[in-house]
Amino acid sequence: MHNLPKLEGIASVVRQDILKMLYQAQTGHAAGALGMADIFTALYFYLLNIDPQNPWRQDRDKLILSNGHICPVLYATLAQRGFFPTKKLLTLRDFGSSLQGHPHFQRYYKAENIAFNDLRWSGKAKDFSSNLLNQNLPGVENTSGSLGQGVSLAAGMAFSHKQNGDQNYVVCITSDGEQQEGQVWETYMFCQKYKLDNLIFILDRNEIQIDGYTYEVMPIEFLKEKYEAFGLLVLECDGNDIDDFIDTYLKAKAIYNHSVMIIAHTIAGKGVSFMQDDPVWHGRVPTEEELIKALKELRTNYEI
Repeated sequence: MHNLPKLEGIASVVRQDILKMLYQAQTGHAAGALGMADIFTALYFYLLNIDPQNPWRQDRDKLILSNGHICPVLYATLAQRGFFPTKKLLTLRDFGSSLQGHPHFQRYYKAENIAFNDLRWSGKAKDFSSNLLNQNLPGVENTSGSLGQGVSLAAGMAFSHKQNGDQNYVVCITSDGEQQEGQVWETYMFCQKYKLDNLIFILDRNEIQIDGYTYEVMPIEFLKEKYEAFGLLVLECDGNDIDDFIDTYLKAKAIYNHSVMIIAHTIAGKGVSFMQDDPVWHGRVPTEEELIKALKELRTNYEI
């Protein structure tokens, strides 16, 4: 049984870390990251089969962050979970830092610490499969960029695991703005064809994107009906209610022969009153005065 006050306390600390990271970097995306802190906390501290001490073990669950611009919530959660030191968070978006503006996944050859792609293009690449090592940030499973591509990547991973008879799950975080991309709908057809019941999508339904509210930019209403028409099984929850999300996720894991789409209704900027549900904060960072005010709102007495 999960400890709700503990998880809520961790989510508050994650939100504080997000704001400190963004202020230090003076660039990044606040609203979406804050809105997903409850879900990431529930996943990494209760639901996912992961081990910070052995982050690349073969039977781990894999989280794919498709809307990569909200990566501060991923980085902050991974650090609080013990995947890497929290002091590393303040290197967000620095040159040479492994905490880039979108998640970055790279594999390196252990013996020479040379990127596999460099070996390939130099003509030196051989079969290094037993000597490849996941480089830079433990816990990061994908590189993201153009919206929609992570959805396809997650489906490919899930298909591979299913073909191999693996028991792990692939969890894909996707945004409502991404549902305006044609690529995601092609992926949902693929999921139904191959009955990828080891794949759970979590839609961050905050109704906000970079240019405003989704219903103003490009309406995507009747999502539940659309997903069902494409063969997904759809569940809905309050994404800022940890209990509700955990219950919904456990229901998703009990479903067979269908990929599941969890429509998680969240509030962009959750936890900071002057940021909530305001598209301006999609890609804005706080001033020093705003940071102090926000941290005061989020401060918690819980000790992790």
